[in-house]
Amino acid sequence: MSKQDTDTMRALQGLENNNPSVRLRAALAIGTAPDPRFVVTLIERGAIEPEFYVREMLTWALTRHSSSTVVPKLIEELRSERAQARSQALHTLSKIGDRQAWPAITHALLTDADDEVARSAWRAAVVLVPEGGEHELAGVLVTQLGRGARETQLSLSRALIGLGEMIMPILRAVLTDLDPHARQHAIATERLFRNPDAGFEFAIEEAKRIMALGTTSQEG
Repeated sequence: MSKQDTDTMRALQGLENNNPSVRLRAALAIGTAPDPRFVVTLIERGAIEPEFYVREMLTWALTRHSSSTVVPKLIEELRSERAQARSQALHTLSKIGDRQAWPAITHALLTDADDEVARSAWRAAVVLVPEGGEHELAGVLVTQLGRGARETQLSLSRALIGLGEMIMPILRAVLTDLDPHARQHAIATERLFRNPDAGFEFAIEEAKRIMALGTTSQEG
């Protein structure tokens, strides 16, 4: 067995080690010396890896490989029944930034029942959306306003804000929504867009005040 094959075997074994520090070093080693033979293993490990910082290193290692090799495999992973597999694949696609992956960011992923998958899909969509597709994407994203806990709502607000000024009329249209959570989230997103330094919690409190007064986001 050649030294290269020995190093390959050692790295693959390292990814399965019980010690997360060993798995981290193995992913780092793979990313430092990219080899297409590692791609499937890196993706499979990302689907089950419990440690966030190791998953981030797995993503980094994948970005070090050829996009033409990695992206098709990640797109296949988006059909996995395992939520973490879908989420991690979306996260990695957002880091690679290859817009050929855009057609794989489906409505089903953008509205996935799992919050982590949906959040990853929102981030990936904003990175990958082709010019001219922003309005349609925003139309899907606003259907998720009011969803989930603060962290999920902040992710959605950031995604919408990432699409730029064109989201404003779309957000204002949500102010007629019967769901008060959606209206509050729309107002908070608009406020955060106008004053990003204030922070999301302040924007939410402002939105609550505006709704209590019965005013619009323009008037508050």
